[in-house]
Parts: sequence; structure tokens; C-alpha cells
Amino acid sequence: MASQEFARLPGFRDFPPEEFARRAHIQRAWRRVARRYGFEEYDGPPLESLGLYVEKSGEEIVGQLYNFVDKGDRAVALRPEMTPSLARILAERSRGLSKPIRWFSMPQLFRYERAQRGRLREHFQWNVDIVGEAGVAADAEVAAIAIDGLRELGLTADDFAARVSDRRLLTALLGVIGVDDDRLGVAFAVIDKIDRLPEDKADRLFADDVGLDDLQIGALRRMLDASDLDDVAEIFGQDEAVAPELQRLREYVAVLEAMGLGDFVQLDLRIVRGLAYYTGIVFELFDRKGELRAICGGGRYDRLLERVGGEPLPAVGFGLGDVVLGELLADRGLIPAYERSLDYFIVSVSEDERAAALRLAHDLRDRGHVVAYALRIQGVGKQLKVAAREGAKAVLIVGPDELQRGVVVERDMTSGEQQEIPIGDVG
Repeated sequence: MASQEFARLPGFRDFPPEEFARRAHIQRAWRRVARRYGFEEYDGPPLESLGLYVEKSGEEIVGQLYNFVDKGDRAVALRPEMTPSLARILAERSRGLSKPIRWFSMPQLFRYERAQRGRLREHFQWNVDIVGEAGVAADAEVAAIAIDGLRELGLTADDFAARVSDRRLLTALLGVIGVDDDRLGVAFAVIDKIDRLPEDKADRLFADDVGLDDLQIGALRRMLDASDLDDVAEIFGQDEAVAPELQRLREYVAVLEAMGLGDFVQLDLRIVRGLAYYTGIVFELFDRKGELRAICGGGRYDRLLERVGGEPLPAVGFGLGDVVLGELLADRGLIPAYERSLDYFIVSVSEDERAAALRLAHDLRDRGHVVAYALRIQGVGKQLKVAAREGAKAVLIVGPDELQRGVVVERDMTSGEQQEIPIGDVG
């Protein structure tokens, strides 16, 4: 009864050692890549003012949050994402920081959503942001880090791709097709979910809600199906509003190609990122087989900081969660096997050798070795079985005769070979 009453909540995870090792493996890779790119790590509180998220995403976000009124009568929420916290932190201190600001974090995030494959009610996320640089090089740098974060874990261009677009380019293209300015938001919303809609239903939405006729819908679909910037340029490139936006995206792709990452990049104008605060180039990482939801999403958000009281700084960043990524790594056989491992297991033959064994263990730990021993006296055979179960590379047997001679017996647990070693020479 007690185990049922206190079962793990739906959509949450336990992290016993083997699962924690998988999480740590992913996070170590993220940290290595971010630091290679010169980014600094930060963090913030897991509980924030509810208004911070409403300001960024609108009132509709509240239904997706773990929110409540605290004992100080404050409306608060467990953080569902990190960017609002970043904006709040920088609003307080960005004026004193050199630009661009290059920060990353790995927060645990919470959303009250229906749990399904690739989406839980909590996850860890790699957030990477460049603040204070408006140029395309910052957009490309952020995308490159995301790509390299997956490459660091063994994934290749055969496994995933970065689908890129630009909301400014898409706005210009929709204008050429004939979408009125006051219908742009609706058009973006339909495009954002077009892959999940039957074609006839999407076309009805384009007609009824966006106000397009059959010819305009056809032009729109040809535009969305374009997989190359040259294809877009051939149809729309002469328009004075489209041409500069095309050039900006060409520069972005060229930077990634110069880095040797061109094989990971593909144009997809259906990528608009549903959050309205994105203002420019956007991207999402997807597995090539199309079996999973987006692994990562991000882009440029140039007005968020000033909306939460900070200085008006351009910004670009992404969030990459561990749940979908973990699914992809498992599917590709890239999760390292979990193995318990010790450098040494120390065996005391009897209680009389216990103090010497403890001194030896502590000395080895001081020198950085991973050491364990039985916490109560057991027979030598039983201790050796424990050592094997714990994955000890070697066993040090401390016996009365050996202590008198100032040595211990070292047994290699792989080969079974034994030798006597002076206590001072161990490790």
C-alpha cells in the first residue's frame, strides 16, 4: 500500500546510478563543447515569479506550468524554460558586462504536459545564448554549438540535421504571396503545425483564416517545399524585401559550411518556432529518420531582455533537452554500458588488521584513487566476491604476516595474478 501511495509521479524520472550515469555522460559532453567555444556556465532558481513566464509567452502558458501561490502570497511557478531567467538575470547586470555575453546552463525544467515518448513533465536542458551581438556570425555560432553537442556524443550527419529558416525571410515571402500584415501571425501558426495537419485541413486554414485563394496557396506550398535557397531565389529573389533576407541566410549557411558543418544544415521554411518572441533566424535539430520529435530548437530573440526591464540587447540561443536526445542515442547504440568500477578493494583478513586497512584506504583516496572495503568484518572469500561484484580492478589483502613485513598482497582481478607490494609503494 505504501509503495502505491508514494509512487513516482507521472512524467517524472528516478535516477539510480545507471540512469544517473547516462545523464552525466550527456551533460559532460554538453559542458565540454560549451567551454571549448568559450562559454561560461550560470544557473538560476528553479522557482520564479509566474509573471516572468506570462510576460514572455502570454497567459496561455499558465496551463502548462506547475504554478501556485506561495506562503508570501506570491504567484510563482517551477521554471518551464531558462531564457526568461537569463533575461531577468541580465536585466540586473548586463550593463556591467563586456559584450557579447556568452553563457550556458543545464537546468532541470518542469511543464505540466501529457507525458509521451520524448516528452516528460521534467527534463534537463542545455541552454546556450549569445547576448549583445546582432550579426549573423552569432546565429551560426549558436547553431554550430548545438550540432557539435550531438557530434560529441557520437552522432553524425547521417543521424540528424539542423533545419533552418528565418522569420524575417518568411515574413517577406508571405508578403509577396499576398498575406496581409494583420494575418501574418495566423499564417505563422498554421505553418508551424503544417506537418501535423492533413493537407486539406491546412489549405482550409490558409483560405479561411489567412485569406488566401487557390493560386496563393499553391505558391505558398511551393515555397514551403523548397529545400535550397537557390530555389527560393529563383521564384522570389528579385523582390526588394526578399533579396536582403535571402542574403542574410546565405551568409549564415556559409559560416557553417566554412566550419565544415554544411552536411548538417538544410533549409526548411516550415520551421518558424511557435514562440512569438523569435525575431530572426531559427532552427531545430531532427533525427534523419523522422522517428522522434525535435531534439533542439532555438533562434534569435532580440526584444526579450527589454521586455523584462533590461537594456535592449540582441540575443540568440537554443534549448536542447536530454529526453529526446537520450532516445536517439539509445536507438543508435551510443549509450555507454554502465559498469561499477573501483581502483582498489581492500580486504582485511581479521579485525586485527582493520586499522591498517583503513589507513591504507584513506591514503589511497587522498591520492585520488577510488577505494572501497567491507564495512563489517567478513570472511576473505566473501570480501573477494564483493570486490568482484563492485568491479574492483585490484584487491589489496591486508593480513597479519604481511603487515609484519610491511607489505600487502595485490591481486589483479582480471588475470588473477598476485604479488606482494610494500605498503608505501601501493598506488
